[in-house]
Amino acid sequence: MNVMDLVIQDREQVQLDSIFLDDSSKQMCLQLIREHQFIGELHKYGLPVNNKLLLHGASGCGKTMTAKALANALHKSIFILNLSNIVSARIGETSQHLKLVFDKAARENAVLFLDEFDQIGKARTDDKDVGEMRRLVNTLIQLIDYYPEKSLLICATNHPEVIDEALLRRFQVKVDFRMPSNDVLDNYYDQLLSRFPEDIRDIRRSYGISFAEARDYCFTVIKSLLIVKLEKERAMQQELQEQ
Repeated sequence: MNVMDLVIQDREQVQLDSIFLDDSSKQMCLQLIREHQFIGELHKYGLPVNNKLLLHGASGCGKTMTAKALANALHKSIFILNLSNIVSARIGETSQHLKLVFDKAARENAVLFLDEFDQIGKARTDDKDVGEMRRLVNTLIQLIDYYPEKSLLICATNHPEVIDEALLRRFQVKVDFRMPSNDVLDNYYDQLLSRFPEDIRDIRRSYGISFAEARDYCFTVIKSLLIVKLEKERAMQQELQEQ
């Protein structure tokens, strides 16, 4: 299989400042960026550079966007693992597919993003596990250990508790993504609504949801209001033309 069939190349440009991270998480991301910006100088002092990042926590709270923002900040290409193509029923093929992807990201000094990492990194003590998945975890450990510092590995999961402990120990940086508070969501709604006409910004806001859910909800309501507004404007124009 061609390695490009195993990854998704995403060219969306995301700015770190556009993501609602708490202060601790943002500082960890900024520290990672700075380390890679000064990688040569740090190596002169014999200091390693962190390049393995685990993003874990609630779904829809910015893990994928953070991965894209880090790639953008470091001016690196990002390869997103295509999980549907990577897993094979044939013994050994999944491990071979993973190696192809890791090798390509390493050659290009790219960001490799493995979403839903728990699907391929489950603990080897899982009674429901099969030998092939255990071999896959062993392969992952080796690939991560030899992943070069100039490349960046970012893995994301909603279920860190099911990931093999040996894999978890490989990540130098772990960022927790939690459901946003009402105050944080209000700031997010303010940002989303700022681009629209002022007379339709005052919508009923929904809370206790993720950023992704808030965005979908907000845009659905705004589209409905905007269409009503546009229909009225079009009807008025037609009336004027008929006069």
